[in-house]
Amino acid sequence: MTADVSTHGSETASILKQPRTVWAIAFACVIAFMGIGLVDPILKGIASELHASPTQTELLFTSYLAITGLMMLITSFVSSRLGARLTLLIGLALIVIFALLAALSGSVEAIIGFRAGWGLGNALFISTALATIVGAASGGTNQAVIVYEAALGLGIAVGPLLGGLLGSISWRGPFFGVSGLMVVAFIAILILLPREKGVVREKTRLSAPLRALGNRPLLVLALSAFFYNFGFFVLLAYTPFAPGLTGFNPLGLGLTFFGWGIAVAVTSVWVAPVLTARLPRSIVLAIVMGVLALDLIVAGVFVTTTAALIACVVVGGLMLGVINTVLTESTMEATDLPRSVASSTYSFVRFMGGAVAPPAAAAIAAATNGSVPFFVGGVSVLVATTLILTGRRQLRRIDGKVETPKDEAEDIGLGEVT
Repeated sequence: MTADVSTHGSETASILKQPRTVWAIAFACVIAFMGIGLVDPILKGIASELHASPTQTELLFTSYLAITGLMMLITSFVSSRLGARLTLLIGLALIVIFALLAALSGSVEAIIGFRAGWGLGNALFISTALATIVGAASGGTNQAVIVYEAALGLGIAVGPLLGGLLGSISWRGPFFGVSGLMVVAFIAILILLPREKGVVREKTRLSAPLRALGNRPLLVLALSAFFYNFGFFVLLAYTPFAPGLTGFNPLGLGLTFFGWGIAVAVTSVWVAPVLTARLPRSIVLAIVMGVLALDLIVAGVFVTTTAALIACVVVGGLMLGVINTVLTESTMEATDLPRSVASSTYSFVRFMGGAVAPPAAAAIAAATNGSVPFFVGGVSVLVATTLILTGRRQLRRIDGKVETPKDEAEDIGLGEVT
């Protein structure tokens, strides 16, 4: 037996009525998330001009995501000592510097290295930004996460479009563009985010994020996010090399992924709240992940058909918007851990899934054919779906329920309480 203690529709505050602090951070998030899809339209240009293989070029994603994920383990430690404002500013400054260095690079190896530095700044910024928005937003956690995910979707949408437009001039253009925009974001945070005066911070242990993996609900969500993100980044990073899009120039790729990013933003803001108001979050995740897995398999079947591949990219975006929002909401509410620790732990694991996918997809395609990476991505998302369904006992809390003493006693008997 469980007791229903909350409803997802109880938070009625308008998503638009937020403090200026939230909007300042959300604006910076849009710019930061441009970096994820920015390189999509210029991957083939970099490969051609710098004489790099597809697998080498995909390492632009891997170095960025791997360092972002690894550094997530220290972000709560750093921000609990420096404060959110200073941590955000340091993260943005690092992105400005390393994006500029990538633009000035003369080899793919140098760009891969500078993208790693970019990932360090990204980690400091993203993890701190989410926790800060959740703490400052009006309307509760759900509203805060929607603001965050809307910024993510808009950034992911604009990133490929900007990359395509500037990449039509030179592959260096998108890097210069992000560096300049990050300067604007830095100034916005500097001016609009107030200094933390007289705040007594609870310092987080360096080991806290790794220790948090011992929490069963968080572990289930993090592992699900790992396999889901593998499929996510197969769609994002491998698709530009898929046979059906080989004739696309940077602008064509940019427009394709602009549509994808808009789909992410739309479903994260409007569709995810509707679904979670009517169904348990775990069921929403399982259903939408299942549809995404099918979408990836269809992309593999029609990998040489341009129109079908574009449709699969956009449909994938619709699914990703829902999953990103619901997973993030779930992570923030699944445990009693500090939000910064939960966010760091979850982000570490999920970014590792994204880091593995791009070079793995390119290597699989080289060893087999252009369809197989999509099939592997689909299977990976099905694994994520299975983890959510089999872990529903640990995920009672994200479905708006808590355990009664009787339930807890039963769990202890089953060895399920950590």
